[in-house]
Amino acid sequence: MLAPAAQAAATILVFGDSLSAAYGIRQDAGWTSLLTQRLHERKLDYNVINASISGETTSGGRARLDAALAKYAPRIVIIALGANDGLRGLPISTMRDNLAAMTARAQKNGAKVLIVGQRLPPNYGPYAQQFGQVFGEVAKARHAALVDFLLDGVATRPELFQADNLHPTAAAQPRLLDNVWQGLAPLLMGTPASRTRDPSDGTTSHSARLRKDGSQVAGHPRGRGETRESLARLSY
Repeated sequence: MLAPAAQAAATILVFGDSLSAAYGIRQDAGWTSLLTQRLHERKLDYNVINASISGETTSGGRARLDAALAKYAPRIVIIALGANDGLRGLPISTMRDNLAAMTARAQKNGAKVLIVGQRLPPNYGPYAQQFGQVFGEVAKARHAALVDFLLDGVATRPELFQADNLHPTAAAQPRLLDNVWQGLAPLLMGTPASRTRDPSDGTTSHSARLRKDGSQVAGHPRGRGETRESLARLSY
């Protein structure tokens, strides 16, 4: 009698930018590779497909998503995009529409969705607040899981950033994984998607990550004298 075939592992698809693409460090040191290790250690039968691209925006991710869904048929999709939209000052409405469309497409394809948020410094003006709120708004509207801030616990520590002061070092990657894990773990266990923190509730203060004079702090590139146009040359 033939033994039943082993069930194929489910897939977690990560759609992000350079913060998820192990930019400037070994690929096996990035948080997505550490996620693969953690899943194996905890005997959770998932494969991780990292489809992150350095410099990616939500528009670029939206254009690529359908093909990735068809190719990998993921059980879970992690959307970690938006940072480059913010750095370039792209319209908030466009970013919101893109995140919502990506979430809806993944859910229609049968996947659970985790949205990973990002932040901008307050000297971006009202744009920064609107930007930070979009991730939670989309997650709430689409009943998706939410991680409030990928760089939580990292952004205030300059020693955890590479020389460009934008990209986390290998030493920061375990913390990034822990941040993502907060929103991902309930999805792995089959419990309903839940949000971790609302970006409008004040629990993660923007201003705590900038000096009083508004100059540059790790993970937040805008300093005195810089314009949104000059920051458009920077990207995650």
